[in-house]
Order: sequence, then structure tokens, then C-alpha cells
Amino acid sequence: MKTINYIIKRIVIAVPVLVGVMLIIFLLLNVVPGDPITLMMKEHIKPELIERMREQMGLDDPVMVRFFRYMKDAVRGDFGVSYKLNRNVTSLILNAFPHTVRLSVFAALIAWIIGIPAGIVSAVKQNSFTDRFFMSFSLLGVSMPVFWAALMLQYVLAFRMKLLPVSGYETWKHLLMPAVVLGWSSAGTIARLTRSSLLEIMKNDFVRTARAKGLKENSVVVGHALKNAMLPVVTVMAIQVASLLSGAVITESVFGIPGIGRLAVNAIQNRDMPLLQGTVVFTTVLIIIGNLVADILYSVIDPRIRVE
Repeated sequence: MKTINYIIKRIVIAVPVLVGVMLIIFLLLNVVPGDPITLMMKEHIKPELIERMREQMGLDDPVMVRFFRYMKDAVRGDFGVSYKLNRNVTSLILNAFPHTVRLSVFAALIAWIIGIPAGIVSAVKQNSFTDRFFMSFSLLGVSMPVFWAALMLQYVLAFRMKLLPVSGYETWKHLLMPAVVLGWSSAGTIARLTRSSLLEIMKNDFVRTARAKGLKENSVVVGHALKNAMLPVVTVMAIQVASLLSGAVITESVFGIPGIGRLAVNAIQNRDMPLLQGTVVFTTVLIIIGNLVADILYSVIDPRIRVE
């Protein structure tokens, strides 16, 4: 019952955050230079027709009137019609989202499979060559810009070695390179956080007690220390998944994947306000859900933590 009340409370708190994000993006898009009607109907069009279209679309109304009208429609799941594509924004997002999900899940699995074991090994073999190698590789992944890593992999694996296709979205081979690009950065963060958290936990008394009982080092690390060390890691993992699902803007653009990120880039380029607002709201909702899932998992991972 406490968990349900906690979830409801977090959802209620998230409502003003979501409204604030919607208001900010709405106001920002209204101060950006350029007329969406002109973009829709090209430059060589009669001013009378432009004014009539603005009136029909309600663009002549005051900003706050348009915002509250937008909010009322958004509650029903209606984010308007794309200025550029002349299609319902909600359907565009829902059609693009499965492509982002496939890429995000693949990238998250790569990040977890590489990051968590690398962090554990680095903590157990602290200050060794293995530790320095894994941490250097992790630092490289975190520091290297995503677009640069994408271009380098395309050049080496696709252009030079002919192992993978340069771009596209037809088979799993098309997903492998962008997933590695996204997963490398996430894996570096997870590995470094796992290492630091595990080293801190292994200084505690209960770990020394487990060793004094004669337990093997693997049992001490995995069975006792790791579970407690995973709390901050779970937070980062949940946020990373939410961020990936929001749309990997650069990666999807470089590799030609028709996901949420590429949709947002096209909306920015065309000053397509309804489409950009829809992708931002959708992204915000996913981030909020990711944080909520991370908080709930705390009590599952560590029984000492209870939702109050």
C-alpha cells in the first residue's frame, strides 16, 4: 500500500514538471524567428493567404490562449498536426518509437554486459594493469563525442573492412554499429560508477565479517558487496534507458535510423512546432518514468530501504 501511495505521489509531483517543460518549449518556439506558415507554403505566396491560414490555425491568438488550448489537446493525446509533413504528431511519434526501442534495448544490453563486469573486475583488481585498462577504455567512451565515434566506426568497420553496412535499418547488422556507439558511452559511465561504488562498499564492516567467516572472495564480492553497491548504478541505468528511449539524436541522424531523435532533428530544421513539442513532451515523460522506476527498484535491491 505504501508503494502505491508513493507512486501516486511521485506522479502528482511530476505533473507540474511536465507542465513547466511544455510551457518553456512552447514559449521558446514562439520567440524563434521565422513564420511556420511561410515554411509550410514556401516563400512565393500571397500575404492575404498567409494571414487567412494564420487565422484558421489560431496562430493570431495570444500566446497563453494557444498554450492552454495546446494543453487541453495534449491531455487527450492530441499534439496537433505536423506543419511540414501534414500528419498527426502522435502517430508520427508512435511510428518512430519502435525503431528507437530496438536501438535503445540493443545499446543498453551492450552497456550493461560490458560495463558492470568491467567495473567489478576493476574494483577487485584495484590499481592493476587490468584496472587501468578498463578505466582508460571507459574514460575514452565517456569522453569521445558520439558523432566522432560513429564516423570512426563507419570508416573502419564499413568502409575499410566491409564488415557492416554504413547506415540503414533493414537487419540486425544495421543496428550493431549504432548500438555499439551508444552502448560504449553508457558502458563507460556504468563501469566507473560500479567500480567506485563497489570499492566504497567493500570498506564496510559486514564485508570484513564475511571474509573473516572464511567465505571465498567471489562470494564476498558478488553475494554481499555487489548488491549494496548497485543502488547508484541502478539509478544511472534507469536514467540511461529513459534517455536512450527518448531518442539518440546524433546516432539516429548519422546512421539514418527513423527514430524519435531523427524526428526531433527534422522538426528543428523545419521549425515544425507541433512535432518538436510532441517529441519533447514524450521525452520528458520517459525521463520521469525512468526516475520513478529507479526509485521503486531501490527497495527491491536493498531491503533496508523502504518506501515511506
